[in-house]
Amino acid sequence: MIDKSKLPKHIAIIMDGNGRWSKKRHLLHVFGHRQGAESVDVITEYCAMLGIEALTLYSFSTENWKRSPEEINALMDLLYNYLEKKYEKLQKNNIKLNAIGRLEALPARVKSRLFDVMDKTSGNKKMVLTLALNYGSHQEIADAARSIVKDVKKNAISVDSIDENVFARYLYTRDLPEVDLLIRTSGEFRLSNFLLWQISYAEIVITDTLWPDFREKDLDIALEKYQSRDRRFGGRTC
Repeated sequence: MIDKSKLPKHIAIIMDGNGRWSKKRHLLHVFGHRQGAESVDVITEYCAMLGIEALTLYSFSTENWKRSPEEINALMDLLYNYLEKKYEKLQKNNIKLNAIGRLEALPARVKSRLFDVMDKTSGNKKMVLTLALNYGSHQEIADAARSIVKDVKKNAISVDSIDENVFARYLYTRDLPEVDLLIRTSGEFRLSNFLLWQISYAEIVITDTLWPDFREKDLDIALEKYQSRDRRFGGRTC
């Protein structure tokens, strides 16, 4: 039984296993991605209902461009359709849509719809749903470093003022709380270049459940594991 008084503020999920889900059923990968989109819908609503402040989903990495053009097009179509169909549900549930990554590289129609939904939901307060799109943590850190150099050159900040807090303000996630819980589905023990700065003290839960099968009960199990741990943030309890 989860304790609603000890919930994480920010959950991040590496949504893995769509391809294996399809392969087990002798289906094209697109069917796994479609079922995975249903999991996004279910888990987003459930997190908002529980009172989670922020949910960040690894939706499309910078490395995913290496996939076949057919699979990439299918993923972009799914994203566009999700934004088209779920906008009203986001509004109804008072969820703000956010996106992080090098968004300028997304297809024009997807980018236009994404920014439109982000703008229209910007006043929603119950939860922030962040989609990591064309995202890579190494790239994020490099982008932050470049921005800091530019501001130093403009005398907007001094070199001596740069510490962890200042650096964090240049990351894509600067308006989000620190990640408390990172979940990876499908049993893989990799971070896959996801939120490497932000998860420095996050609790990590690995589940064998494939993302298309991930539902409320699976999140409850992850939350129970999170709540069973003693979070010391580098300190000692004895």
